Amino acid sequence: MPKKGGKIADVPKEAQAQCKRPKLDAAGSPSILSFESPDSLFKSLISPIEEEVFFREYWEQKPLLVRRNDVLVAAYYQSLFQLSHLKELCGQGLYYGQDVNVCRCVNGKKKVLNKEGRVNYVQLKKDFDQKKATIQFHQPQRFKEELWKIQEKLECYFGSLVGSNVYITPQGSQGLPPHYDDVEVFILQLEGEKHWRLYKPTVPLAREYNVEPEDRIGSPTHEFILKPGDLLYFPRGTIHQADTPHGISYSTHVTISTYQNNSWGDFLLDAIPGLVFDTAKEDVALRTGIPRQLLMQVNTADCTKKLSSLLRRLADSLENSRELRSSDLKKDFIMHRLPPYLGCDSDALTPGGKLPKINSKIRLQFRDHAIITVEPDQENADEIRREMVYVYHSLKNRRETHMMGREDDTASEDGLAQQTHGLRFPLSYLDALRQIWSSSTVNVKELNLTSDEEKENLALSLWTECLIEVL
Repeated sequence: MPKKGGKIADVPKEAQAQCKRPKLDAAGSPSILSFESPDSLFKSLISPIEEEVFFREYWEQKPLLVRRNDVLVAAYYQSLFQLSHLKELCGQGLYYGQDVNVCRCVNGKKKVLNKEGRVNYVQLKKDFDQKKATIQFHQPQRFKEELWKIQEKLECYFGSLVGSNVYITPQGSQGLPPHYDDVEVFILQLEGEKHWRLYKPTVPLAREYNVEPEDRIGSPTHEFILKPGDLLYFPRGTIHQADTPHGISYSTHVTISTYQNNSWGDFLLDAIPGLVFDTAKEDVALRTGIPRQLLMQVNTADCTKKLSSLLRRLADSLENSRELRSSDLKKDFIMHRLPPYLGCDSDALTPGGKLPKINSKIRLQFRDHAIITVEPDQENADEIRREMVYVYHSLKNRRETHMMGREDDTASEDGLAQQTHGLRFPLSYLDALRQIWSSSTVNVKELNLTSDEEKENLALSLWTECLIEVL
């Protein structure tokens, strides 16, 4: 619960302007979200803050509050999720722990009040009303199409997974203790009002979630009330806590989050093994054996000078001629992200239109949902592994499993295992694929391949996966 005093809702606007505490930058009226492109969606989400200003002054640096005071935006935000939606969703089959958490902050600690098994709405509402418990609804984009539409565009925009949680908190209550997260956070206030306090990070750009005791975090750097239509952004590592003030029946907000494990450090962990493997083919220094019994030694400090030298050779090799390739991060993103939003009445994607022929003009579809990687041949693990080109895409991903765990090799409840969808080609196809990816349109006969048969086969393979259309 918040400490006594400091309830910004009771402070006149004139007095707020005189507050000596560092102020959260605020902005005026926005426009309704634009879904024309990933760029337009994000720009409309943070409007009227300019995209360039946001990334120069706020992203990974400091919080941003956009106050809306716009009935149209407030009504749109409210349509994304409401307390009243829970009754219908419970009827579809929700489960404690998996879909819903019921919790309350008690003496600075999170107290989980979950029952077992399937969520009963009557019991859920009873805990909400009588125990003043917060309802945390996991990944509502699995059920709410407008959130799917928003988050799919944001995944295209950021090139990173985008998850969400809805928090519904009754008046005079707080769901979670002060904590920080390992994600960039965008808060959309949907119903009621929420009192927020933000604190200076103890771990800037944190890589993990952690609860912080109040005696360690000091005074808030920012304190304010979010109202319907308002948006709040803060970087990972920002310590925060929020409660629904007395006099407000309840608050509903959705937290949209991204950039988990998406740092330069994560990229290097993914890319360095391939760089070492490739460089060792040409640099005998990397093929030289390590000292005898090195693996048996407790103290290997004497090797640091040698390792530093080898790392410098890798850096020189990369700077002079090599691409820094990422395979696992790319595949993880494509494998787990949302499929394209095609409208609520659309059928699953199937190939359509004319078959590509040698004289056809083709165009790439769903560019933001497909990647090209070069990897060792995955189908010939016991032989000398040649490099192959892989095209992975998310067109057949399942919205129902989005952000619900990474058990890649285990079946989900309905018996369907998560799998990576895509195509495999010889390395000689790489230039032709890059042609298609880098051009607005291309003629099949102009693809950079040796024979017409190869050109037609490439076009047909991509068409079968719905990645190209014939003009």
